[in-house]
Amino acid sequence: MRLIGSTFIILVALLLPSSVAAQDKTTGGVKGKVRVESGTPAGVSVVVRQGDLEIARGLTTKGGDFELTGIKPGRYGLTLKKAGLSVGTIEGIEIKPGKPRSLGDRLILSVDAGSIAFIRGSVFDESDRSMPNVRIDLFRVEADGSLKKIDGRVSNEIGAFVFRLTPEAQKYRITAKPPGGEVVTKDVDVDGAAVYRIAMSVKSPSKK
Repeated sequence: MRLIGSTFIILVALLLPSSVAAQDKTTGGVKGKVRVESGTPAGVSVVVRQGDLEIARGLTTKGGDFELTGIKPGRYGLTLKKAGLSVGTIEGIEIKPGKPRSLGDRLILSVDAGSIAFIRGSVFDESDRSMPNVRIDLFRVEADGSLKKIDGRVSNEIGAFVFRLTPEAQKYRITAKPPGGEVVTKDVDVDGAAVYRIAMSVKSPSKK
């Protein structure tokens, strides 16, 4: 009796792989690579749907890759979501049985302007004329009062600059230094997703 039982278990184990393989050939899948305009592509929610009905769901890897399998053949839509990024959708994806449908690496999600904070500034001289090529540095003011530099650039041809930040409450310090001139500073308190506008007046090197 024991020998018969063991033989039956072995036969089932041998038959299972071929049965599963045959079943897999009746379904398909979808795969691709998500890129983002800012931040990391990891953790993007990928939803396969038919209309409003969710069929399958997954998350992108650290590199932005995803693959969803076990989907019946047909036409589907794809929705890509992550906090701080715009929602991406693709319609009319045809999935066939067998090898997963590849969407390539052209799935790019842009920043959602409604979920980030902007510090937009302008630099002027003593005569209220726009100052291009002024060095602008952004520092985070830590709890102990120390500064940590997080970004930097130069003002453009009309003296403007912009920084994009997460909306968490935080104090920042902006410094502006014209070529050969003195440094000017201004603090900005960010407390949510909004546009924070500042104007900075600097002395021209010839007017010290």
